[in-house]
Amino acid sequence: MAMDAITPKEQITRSEVERPSEEDAMNAVRTLIAWAGDDPLREGLLDTPKRVIKAYREWFSGYEEDPVQYLSRTFDDVQGYDDIVMLKNIDVESHCEHHMAPFLGKAFVAYMPTQAVVGISKLARVVEIFSKRLQTQETMTAQICDAITESLAPMGVAVLIDAEHQCMSTRGVHHKDVTTVTTQFTGVFKTDKDLRNRFLRLTDR
Repeated sequence: MAMDAITPKEQITRSEVERPSEEDAMNAVRTLIAWAGDDPLREGLLDTPKRVIKAYREWFSGYEEDPVQYLSRTFDDVQGYDDIVMLKNIDVESHCEHHMAPFLGKAFVAYMPTQAVVGISKLARVVEIFSKRLQTQETMTAQICDAITESLAPMGVAVLIDAEHQCMSTRGVHHKDVTTVTTQFTGVFKTDKDLRNRFLRLTDR
C-alpha cells in the first residue's frame, strides 16, 4: 500500500517502512545544504548531516512505537468512578507533512470510561507518538481519538488540539500568532451537547 493511501487507523498498526542507511540520509542533507546555496564541506557544516539525522530520529520517533501497546494495561478498580477522565495542556511537537515545518501547541484529551481506566501518562504518550510523525493536524486528531476508542472501548472520546504552524508563520503568508484548532468527538461526547460543552469549558476555550 502506498504511504499516501494509509488511513489514520492503518497508521496505528502498520509495519515500519524500509529505511535508507544513515550515510544515504546524511548525503541527502548535504544535497539540501548545497541546494540552499551553501557548501556542505564548509567547517561549520561538516557535522550538520550527522546532527540532522540524530534530530530526525528524535523528532520522528513515533514511527517506531505502537500507541495501542501503551493503552493495553488498564485498571478495573475505580471505586465506581463514572465521569470524565481528562488530560489538559499536553505538549504537541509535530511536523507538517506538506513542508516538514514544525507545528507546536497543546492537546486536550478526554474519555468517558466504561469500567476500566488507563494510566493517565499513557494518554499523553499516545499524543506524543502520533505527534512525532509527519502529520496534518486533522489526521493526528483523528488518530488519537481512534486509538483510544479502539483500545479502551469507552462511552466516548473527545480530543482538541490547538497549534501554531510554522509553515504559515515563517513562510508563505507570514501570519504569526494564528493557531489552528481541530476537534474530534465520539460516543457520548458527540451525542450529548451538554457533555461536549463541558469538555470545551474544561479546555478554557
